[in-house]
Amino acid sequence: MIGLKLPARKRARDEAEKPFWISFADLMTALMVLFLVAVTVALFAVTAKPPDPVSVKQAQRERDIQKLLHEIADATKEYPGIRVRGHSIEFGDQALFPTNEHKFLVDKEHPAPDSKLRSFVSKVILTKANDALGEKWLKRIVAEGFADQRGTYINNLNLSLQRSERVLCVLLASSKSVTDPLTEADRLQIRELFLVGGSSFNALKASLKESRRIELRLEFLELDEIRQPSRDAPLDDAACPLDSR
Repeated sequence: MIGLKLPARKRARDEAEKPFWISFADLMTALMVLFLVAVTVALFAVTAKPPDPVSVKQAQRERDIQKLLHEIADATKEYPGIRVRGHSIEFGDQALFPTNEHKFLVDKEHPAPDSKLRSFVSKVILTKANDALGEKWLKRIVAEGFADQRGTYINNLNLSLQRSERVLCVLLASSKSVTDPLTEADRLQIRELFLVGGSSFNALKASLKESRRIELRLEFLELDEIRQPSRDAPLDDAACPLDSR
């Protein structure tokens, strides 16, 4: 009987010892995993390059510009028909031209496009240009004129330039020629900020009428670009030279 009981006690002792050795093996495995993770993190910290200062500044510039464009778009909601698309401001049917003309189209729906353009530029564009982000990044504004596809490219290029020049004539008009001129400070800033550019019949719209239009394209300073100093010269109150052509 004793001989039969001894093997049973040995099996019980073996079974009691097995959990201890399995737990120890699991512990060693966990320690090894932690060791590998620690080594990996240490190697990454040693080999990782610090962020490029130029890239950080460029990313901040893009965020600032997008924020400024968003603010301009919000302010533009007060002027139905005008919208911001990318870096350009489109006027839609608020600033169109008759065929082969460089004066804005005036009709029952749009009786005073000149006054509306002056109001929009003063209350939206110049207001945002004088905000912190505008002063920091806004470089200039290009008034771009467009034509439809009829006629030759060169003639339409000249016509589109006249249409963009008309924008400056409207904005810089003095009390001698209009009843609602912008302030002298606004006109001085427009003279510094605005340029003209013609695009002939490039970037056509769906119809001939929609193609005869103007847009304002916003340009921004690059990193570390120095803003040009303002010109110290009086305003010219002469009549628009386009009207004498």
